[in-house]
Amino acid sequence: MKELYYEKIIENIDCNSKVLDLGCGDGELLDLLKKFKGVKGYGVEINPQNMLASLKKGISVVQEDLNKGLPEYQDQSFDYIILSQTLQEIEKPLFVLKEMLRVGQKVIITFPNFSYWQIRLQVLFGNIPCTSSLPFEWFETPNIRFINIKNFKLLCKNENIKLIKEIPLLSQGIPLLSFLWPNLFAEKALFILKN
Repeated sequence: MKELYYEKIIENIDCNSKVLDLGCGDGELLDLLKKFKGVKGYGVEINPQNMLASLKKGISVVQEDLNKGLPEYQDQSFDYIILSQTLQEIEKPLFVLKEMLRVGQKVIITFPNFSYWQIRLQVLFGNIPCTSSLPFEWFETPNIRFINIKNFKLLCKNENIKLIKEIPLLSQGIPLLSFLWPNLFAEKALFILKN
């Protein structure tokens, strides 16, 4: 599934853009963006081991806690800000989202859809969900928020955030269903936003 959402992110970024990847992990996405799109990429990561892996790939990365915002970055200083598979782990998601919109001309967010039918089915039968898009057991999960496509779109509407594009993501199954009823049939979602 990682390859699918990486592919969709790469498709939606213009060549030679200036990109900031928040929660960049080991720098894999930024490395791909540099190779395929010639971007000038920077990362923000809190985990020292991931930072080291990013640096080994030649990615410029700083250690920051996203919950404290992006005070060192000027308004609209990046073409794109990416937050991929991290929103559900953030303590202050709305604050971080507003900071991203302040710093970036466009914001790309991906997250697991907690309303995906397989997750609903597991909960219905009294289980804590564990799926390919949520691979952690309850006692190991970094997730502290439960996000779904419907409520994320509602948040954008209520906060007057412009939704440029919505891409439901499904690793296997019937893609048409994920486009018709994304909140039920998409495992993950990709949104492109702007102020």
